[in-house]
Amino acid sequence: MKNYLNFETEIKNLEEEIEQLKDPFNQDGLSEVDTKKISEIQSELDKKLEQIYSNLDPWQTTMVARHEDRPKAKFFIDNLFEDFIPLSGDRFYGEDKSVLTGFGKFNRKSVLVIGQEKGEDLNSRIERNFGMMRPEGYRKTIRLMKLANKFNIPIISFIDTPGAYPGVGAEERGQAEAIAKSIECCMELKVPTLSIIIGEGGSGGAIALASSNKVIMLENAIYSVISPEGCATILWRDPTKTLDSAKAMKLSSKDLLEIKVIDEIISEPIGGAHRDKDQVLESVRNSIEKNLKEFEDKKGDEIINQRKNRFLQIGRTKGFTSQLEDTSTLSMKKSKFEDVLEKIFSSNIKTIIICSIIILSFLFFFLS
Repeated sequence: MKNYLNFETEIKNLEEEIEQLKDPFNQDGLSEVDTKKISEIQSELDKKLEQIYSNLDPWQTTMVARHEDRPKAKFFIDNLFEDFIPLSGDRFYGEDKSVLTGFGKFNRKSVLVIGQEKGEDLNSRIERNFGMMRPEGYRKTIRLMKLANKFNIPIISFIDTPGAYPGVGAEERGQAEAIAKSIECCMELKVPTLSIIIGEGGSGGAIALASSNKVIMLENAIYSVISPEGCATILWRDPTKTLDSAKAMKLSSKDLLEIKVIDEIISEPIGGAHRDKDQVLESVRNSIEKNLKEFEDKKGDEIINQRKNRFLQIGRTKGFTSQLEDTSTLSMKKSKFEDVLEKIFSSNIKTIIICSIIILSFLFFFLS
């Protein structure tokens, strides 16, 4: 049974009509398929899909990103990687089933795969905690990222979470510390890291794994510091203002690419990724292959600098650095007074000043 969003009523009616025409024996008095009528309705359906999905507002995009039938991390892991070996546990507390991790092969080369998994049905969603990771999940990924770094293995992450789990137990076990350590670990890795946002990229739960060399988004995915409902509740104290908050947060892939928060958009079939999973799978495969190839000849220090500069360039203006292309430092532009002070306290002059002070101190001591 297909699931439809609230703005897809016309699409639902057309698809139901096509299904009825394809099975004429369910209708009295009919015994053959009317192919001409089916073609006409299919053409109308394609036009309607294109019309609706080419004009999605940010809140509608959010609903598409959360669609129940949208391909999840497990789908990509099962179909993109060979010889995948899942690994479990953080060696401190336990196993977090909201994140799948393990080593596999992509184009016959070893990679570490991390995937935030929401689940396919109610039981699996409960088991996966709806993709909301706990501290042990982040500590598990940290353990494996360090292992991949040790053996020079690239890391590919599939991001799909409403956010880190905010429960009491998670907070008691150090949720904030685990997220911070995960970000720190991601930034220090000497191997190339790719993060692909396939659905929701929510808050610190996403950025903990998306501090990567390349951040890639599916066309109808979202990436934001908070959910539109949460933003509306905090700013307007009115959860019905989700459209206003979604527009203000610039959470769509097009907006984020424009402000250079992400690096690439992977196109989806008309109607969303859930309508043609094979096409999305091939597009993701091509993107991973292209981006991994970009880092093949780069050394560890170059990879770290590229990642560091990528994040330092977000939101930067000409007033904060003298070299926008190389933001390896956070130093501000120096004034003339600062230049004079720097010259005064340069190594040679500093030595002369210290010696002069010592000589004057001795003279003062003996003369007194």
